[in-house]
Amino acid sequence: MKLKIVFLSLILFSTSMIFWTLFEAEENFNLYLDNSVPFVGSDIPRLDGIDGVGVKIAVIDTGVDFNHPDLLGWGPDGKVVGGYNFVQEGELPMDNNGHGTQVAGVIAAEGIVKGVAPKAKILAYKVSEDGDAVSSDLIIKAIEKAIEDGANIINISLGVNKTNVEIDDAVTKALDKEIFVVTAAGNDGPGLGTIGSPGKNFGSVTVGATYNNLTSSLVATLQVNGKDYTVIPMVGSTKLQEPIQGNIIFGGYGKEKDLVGVNVTDSILLVERGSDVEGELLYFSIKEGNSANAGAKALIVYNNEPGIFLGELTHEFVEPGYQPRIPVVSIDREDGLEIKKIIQQEHVANLNLFFNPDFVVHFSSRGPVSPFYIKPDIVAPGAYINTTQHNGGYNFTSGTSYAAPHVSGAAALLIEKIPGIHHHEIKSLLLTTVEPVSDAYGQKFSLNDAGAGRLNIARAYEATLIIQPPHFVMNLSSDESTGEQIFELKSLKDSLENIEVSFEGPEIIQFTSFLEGNNLKIRMTALEEEFGDYEGRIIVNQDKDRYVIPFLLHYTEASIVTSQQDGKLNFEINHPEDWNFAKISAINSKDGSIEQTSTNPGKLTAIDVYQNGVYWIQADIRVGEESFEAYNVIEVDSVSPGTTKPFDWFNLPQKQIGVIAVIVVIIGLVGLKISRTKQV
Repeated sequence: MKLKIVFLSLILFSTSMIFWTLFEAEENFNLYLDNSVPFVGSDIPRLDGIDGVGVKIAVIDTGVDFNHPDLLGWGPDGKVVGGYNFVQEGELPMDNNGHGTQVAGVIAAEGIVKGVAPKAKILAYKVSEDGDAVSSDLIIKAIEKAIEDGANIINISLGVNKTNVEIDDAVTKALDKEIFVVTAAGNDGPGLGTIGSPGKNFGSVTVGATYNNLTSSLVATLQVNGKDYTVIPMVGSTKLQEPIQGNIIFGGYGKEKDLVGVNVTDSILLVERGSDVEGELLYFSIKEGNSANAGAKALIVYNNEPGIFLGELTHEFVEPGYQPRIPVVSIDREDGLEIKKIIQQEHVANLNLFFNPDFVVHFSSRGPVSPFYIKPDIVAPGAYINTTQHNGGYNFTSGTSYAAPHVSGAAALLIEKIPGIHHHEIKSLLLTTVEPVSDAYGQKFSLNDAGAGRLNIARAYEATLIIQPPHFVMNLSSDESTGEQIFELKSLKDSLENIEVSFEGPEIIQFTSFLEGNNLKIRMTALEEEFGDYEGRIIVNQDKDRYVIPFLLHYTEASIVTSQQDGKLNFEINHPEDWNFAKISAINSKDGSIEQTSTNPGKLTAIDVYQNGVYWIQADIRVGEESFEAYNVIEVDSVSPGTTKPFDWFNLPQKQIGVIAVIVVIIGLVGLKISRTKQV
């Protein structure tokens, strides 16, 4: 079966500006040459001569152009030392699309452009020709081949915007083989719950996208009547010295005739994208010019179709000498129509444009994917990234596809520095040494937006303390208002002295910590019954090094008590009020498999499980007409060796049922023939 696969590379420029070659962009090329890679701290390892030597990174993508001068060579002596073409069997995995070459360039380009780990080697696995569709089976086969070929790291900058169990299982197999797996979060943001497989995988490192340290990090904010709206500066707009405040006035499509008789002076003008005349090309530059001529201070263009977009004021069709005079931003159609409706009433609007490299890009997919763990894990530069392009070129491109290989390259540097390091230790070093990322108002982005924070290779490289786990979820309830979490500490300099622990979290939580040998135990107690979800951070300082452990705290009114006996999980539901129904799910954290049951008050409820390991327990509880959730985690160790799940026809995949049905028919026919033969 083939699934539609969305390549996680949202290009923020229009078609005419996507593929800037070195020649075409000579004036700007040096400006972009050293941006995101030095920004995340790769210069520090290079001073020690650490640049990825001896590390093999599998790129599962559209192939790699190994004729590119910055990725030159196929085979043992080349940059691309191996791989496989799953699209055209028997041919080399040459990239004819560009996506895989762009990803590989961020990791290990060595030439005009330098990747994060320029001496690392690439294994190229081609699973798509055009970057449009790919069989999920090919992704799985590529992961299996990367394991077979001895990859140290697997980079997957493609995926689906839903759960695919088979792909996630393949990723888990790679992790079991001590391979560090990096996945792109996706480009379906800014809505919540938009990360799909393999980014949903618990063990992989899922990467969202931020801007970088150049002028391409121009971001915008819009507030109307105190409500925040997502807006994107158009290419050609510039930073404001101070925010613009004023009334929003609707100006049709921004034509001259639309603004006749409208008092636009000192206003923020709202117009619709496109034109009401079929075939008319009403460029954003024309809308901007008409608005500025009418006296507007700023322009907002809402989309004429669902979604948000990046527009360009400066392009090849503008009149000679054109320069934008007022800032212009784009906005989602739904938000634009909402603003159009409310501006009939009294309102105050504030618009600002400013530089913020550590700002999560609007397209970056967000969590949550589960109430039991945090996704994305981390963010890295993924907007306006200069990288290699197939056919020997270079281009500026955007997407979480290009954030992920920054993390893959960083992992390669750590593997070279610390031979034998485990994949979960790499994850810890990368996640606990991040830089904080803040929104336009100085507030830290939520865990659903940015995970732990922005990649900082320099701090990860210099870190000497490995903390497990690097982030966590804690469950408190009205019945159990105190929870504990134990962290295993491992020193790379054989010293756990001078460790100080502090807490950044909700005021209703009392925090205490204890260091016992190699274990750091923390305890949280809810002081008030203010139920809800809370985020926070535990700060661990050792000498001059600072490590951050983000957490999510579920504080629920209901609770589910879980116990085990001989592979059977027993449950008790509690709520301060009388409840009437509950659905219970037991999720195997290893493979994501789910066992479910339902219950009513007074009923003994249990679920059979067939593997030892950590299980996540979720209860959806009905109290009257309201629904409440409760969570628990239990480590099962009571399943007897050799226990297997009973055969279940109803849970077999359709393909397997079909195969079995054919076999049954054949056996039946053969049996019928034998029977008739005996009767002759």
